Amino acid sequence: MGLQGYQRKFLRGLAHELRPVIQIGESGVSAGVVRALDTALGDHELVKVRLREPKDKKARAQQLADVSRAELCGLVGHTVILYRRRPKSPKIKLPVR
Repeated sequence: MGLQGYQRKFLRGLAHELRPVIQIGESGVSAGVVRALDTALGDHELVKVRLREPKDKKARAQQLADVSRAELCGLVGHTVILYRRRPKSPKIKLPVR
């Protein structure tokens, strides 16, 4: 997919008002977390995930993007913003230049 910088910025703006739908604790990324993330992305396209004091938050954010086949839009504090376009009837229309 590969988002451009201005598209990531647009998505971060949309995510500003969202609350995290998933919280990842000390146990890390489990199969249940991956299933919940997949469902959330399928329902909403754009989600926030809250990390609880990870050792390496950038690596954890990239891991979440990889396992969910989503684009990493941003990492603000311990909150990861992920986007995955719906194949049928997307809710979010990305800007194009």
